[in-house]
Amino acid sequence: MPVAHIRSGDVLEVVTEDCFGGLVRGPADLPSRVCRMPYLNPVSGPFFVEDAEPGDTLAVHLVSVEPTRDWGVSTTFPHFGALTSTAHTATLQPALDERVWMYEVDRQARLVRFHATASDHTVDLPLEPMIGTIGVAPAGFEARSTIVPDTHGGNLDCPQMRAGTTVYLPVNLHGAMLALGDGHARQGDGEACGAGVEIATTTTLIVELIKGVNTPWPRLETDHTIMSVGAARPLEDAYRIAHHDLVGWTSHLTGLDLLDAYQLISQAGRAPVGNVCDPNYTIVAAVNKTHLPAAALPYTGVHTRLRRTATGLE
Repeated sequence: MPVAHIRSGDVLEVVTEDCFGGLVRGPADLPSRVCRMPYLNPVSGPFFVEDAEPGDTLAVHLVSVEPTRDWGVSTTFPHFGALTSTAHTATLQPALDERVWMYEVDRQARLVRFHATASDHTVDLPLEPMIGTIGVAPAGFEARSTIVPDTHGGNLDCPQMRAGTTVYLPVNLHGAMLALGDGHARQGDGEACGAGVEIATTTTLIVELIKGVNTPWPRLETDHTIMSVGAARPLEDAYRIAHHDLVGWTSHLTGLDLLDAYQLISQAGRAPVGNVCDPNYTIVAAVNKTHLPAAALPYTGVHTRLRRTATGLE
């Protein structure tokens, strides 16, 4: 059931919990002991968007993503992550140790401090808050775990999902049912160990409903970049999905011949990896707007309008 009904143009301030529900608060709080499996990765919502129908697109502009505590947490898990055996990649090596790392989050200095657990090494990293999980209800009345990314969004774990970004999501169900959570103070490409610097957040966003326009896969737009997200296993299929969408979107926006768009994206595009540990992997295909010929504004300028509104809120 939705927690609230919202309308196109509404501004929301959403409080999100970290992926452990705030239960991992120190090195002794191993997730296997303090968390109730598999109830991880909680999201806030869902929010019912009035007038949203299948075939529409929901634009969500992230105005701000701010940590609500002065600490974050990361972990390794015995059978989760890119460099360990899993149920689907079964090997005879011993499982990794389960371990917790606590990070200091300095919101004023905009820094996150890493502390090694087996030595005295520390290093300050930039605070780059992001939302790891954002999505709408899947199509076909399907129920999906919040850790699964797919066409509906979900646990995309893309560091580009930060303040100033507009995400476009396909509406699959009456009301869309928007939900978000899984904030990270920062995350490296791929989220290799299976966890970012997990934080609770206060996230401010603006929603706009785009009627009668379908979006096949999640798309992102900033002032300077357009991006398409692909989610699948194996990783090369996620790469193909993201680039297939970006090439087609570029051709549609600019009028470039499809193969000319393919060639341009091949030489000017970027492909940061979202995650390589969830049930589906994610890749972002990105290109700078300055590399494109004079183009139609994506979604008739929704990002520009929402950016303007966001500036008025600051």
